[in-house]
Amino acid sequence: MTDLKSQISFFSSIRSHSIKSLLACIAVITLYAPLQARAYEDTVTKEVFEMPLFNTVGGQVIRSVRIGYESYGRLNAKADNAILICHFLTGTSHAAGKYQASDPQAGYWDSIIGNGKPIDTNKYFVLSSDTLVNLGVGDPHVVTTGPSSINPLTGRNYGLSFPIVTIQDFVRVQKALADKLGIKKFVLVMGASMGAMQAIEWATDYPEMVERIIPVTSSGFESNAYLIQTLHNWSYPIMMDPAWNHGDFYGKHPPTRGLSQALTEVTLSSRSPTWAQKLFANRIASEGQHPIQQWQNKYAIEETFAQAAEARSKISDANHFLYLVRAQQLFKAGNYADIQQAIERVQAKALFISAPSDLLFFPSYATSTVRALKEADKSARQIELVGSGGNLDGITEIESVADEIRNFIEH
Repeated sequence: MTDLKSQISFFSSIRSHSIKSLLACIAVITLYAPLQARAYEDTVTKEVFEMPLFNTVGGQVIRSVRIGYESYGRLNAKADNAILICHFLTGTSHAAGKYQASDPQAGYWDSIIGNGKPIDTNKYFVLSSDTLVNLGVGDPHVVTTGPSSINPLTGRNYGLSFPIVTIQDFVRVQKALADKLGIKKFVLVMGASMGAMQAIEWATDYPEMVERIIPVTSSGFESNAYLIQTLHNWSYPIMMDPAWNHGDFYGKHPPTRGLSQALTEVTLSSRSPTWAQKLFANRIASEGQHPIQQWQNKYAIEETFAQAAEARSKISDANHFLYLVRAQQLFKAGNYADIQQAIERVQAKALFISAPSDLLFFPSYATSTVRALKEADKSARQIELVGSGGNLDGITEIESVADEIRNFIEH
């Protein structure tokens, strides 16, 4: 199976009694979302960036900040051939390649990052970092500071005493990393979903340093009311789980049930009715166990989503999830009262990539943003992905606009 279409065909041909055998693959598609055609050629190494002190946008101090990062290609002598990749909510810095040859899958945008690919590592130095409060704290390849970290002042896990952080904070940490590496300019900053927020924030906060941005499945320059409530709905199952205990669950039983349901909500929001029907239709989870017979009997989509989310929850942290949700709710590029101020600061050329079936970051968000940029005499345009899989087409179907990405970078 080399692409999503062949996976759908494969899954559609399998009967409901084999649903458990699909779990690992479905977890990849719905929650992790990579599985691309071919791998970045070189072995990837996770590096660690540390900051003794970090001052947040909210005016608080975080001590001993650590984030992980990866890079592909080489930085040139002028330090001006860098590209930054920013990840989505459930993602990590693992954008391309493999840590070792035996890894089952490559990074999530491996199809467009590598030697001779649209983001050509023969020409560019590609950088990707884990955000603060990254979701996957149980992943051995993730390095992140957040609520699960030990507060050096108390010797205990921060929990909800960890400062609330924003997309702007994520970008400020990335800027500090770029400074350490000696990067003078980014040819491109690109990201999907929450990563698109970071790309726009970069163009607003450091306009002289960013030549181009590609926000994929973007919310535009701020999170609107509908998105804010959608994000709250994702958080609700965690806060209703008694095990969450107002964020104080470290060393105790974690709120796995609430986190699993939250991840299920994220996955459904990130997909589309067409995708769900193609993959699952109305098949039942287990042959001979129809939902009309017993309450515990489930449909295939229910069973698969539940098992995949439970598996992902085991390497994720409920508080980190809540902090990532809050960061997206708070998103307002440049933190200006007037969005027009943020738009006026942008110097980068912009290519917005939308997914026609996106029910999370609707294509109209990008359309209105491109219009506003053009009205301010900025260079901006919008293209659409090929696919009907919802918001996550921005990850799984990115190769469908590979030529447009290459042309945008090179011309």
